[in-house]
Amino acid sequence: MKPLMQSERFVRFAAPLIVGAILVGGWEFACRHWQVPVFLFPKPSDIANSLMGDAPTLLAALWVTMRITFQAFFCAVVLGTLIAFVFVQSRFLEISLFPYAVLLQVTPVVAVAPLIIILVKNTQAALTVCATLVALFPMISNTTIGLRSVDQGLANLFRMNRAGRTATLLRLRIPSALPFFFAGLRISSGLALIGAVVAEFVAGTGGRGSGLAYEILQSGFQLDIPRMFAALFLIALAGVSLFLLMAWLSKLALGGWHESEVARES
Repeated sequence: MKPLMQSERFVRFAAPLIVGAILVGGWEFACRHWQVPVFLFPKPSDIANSLMGDAPTLLAALWVTMRITFQAFFCAVVLGTLIAFVFVQSRFLEISLFPYAVLLQVTPVVAVAPLIIILVKNTQAALTVCATLVALFPMISNTTIGLRSVDQGLANLFRMNRAGRTATLLRLRIPSALPFFFAGLRISSGLALIGAVVAEFVAGTGGRGSGLAYEILQSGFQLDIPRMFAALFLIALAGVSLFLLMAWLSKLALGGWHESEVARES
């Protein structure tokens, strides 16, 4: 069984890398074969050269974007979890307020970002608010569903033993909600990054406090397409890293007892 598990892990790691190498190699070959101009569609080698040449500027911009992302993600997790707890304790509040949470989700951040930037004087705080609005709904929805998705037999057992609301919440609802909570983390972390980048596009802030979105805009204005792709590559890499981090946290918290992680390892 162990060699089989090790081979499966190797395949999971190696297969995406092989596919990625084939795609990058085909991309490089096609651009060289058809002599595609660099200002239309750069080769991977052009992007790599731009990434290495402009590394200090791009990495500084990446740090700005990631700082806004982590701030928004933290706010979304705290607010979403607290709101979900309130919804579970009061069905009336959930019925009354959940439609407004849905309204936040379906409203494009591009439409409300200019207003938020005008109302909030600090630019970084305004960008964080915009990104938080994008990342908030998955935490509310997933955590609420998780807190309500308890085994009815266990719920009846808690009632028979006259467990209070606090004991039921801590010992039954929260453990049952953890898989949904971590699923919400995976979605919300990516949306926080998307919200931060979109908010930066709308704000168009430059200077030392500029993020990757501003670098993309500047590269487009200057027709420095390899640099634009290099910034996009860093955004994609950051998104994948966030997802892997959330998946690792999920495995760390659930791997020893919950069937969603145990079954994956067996």
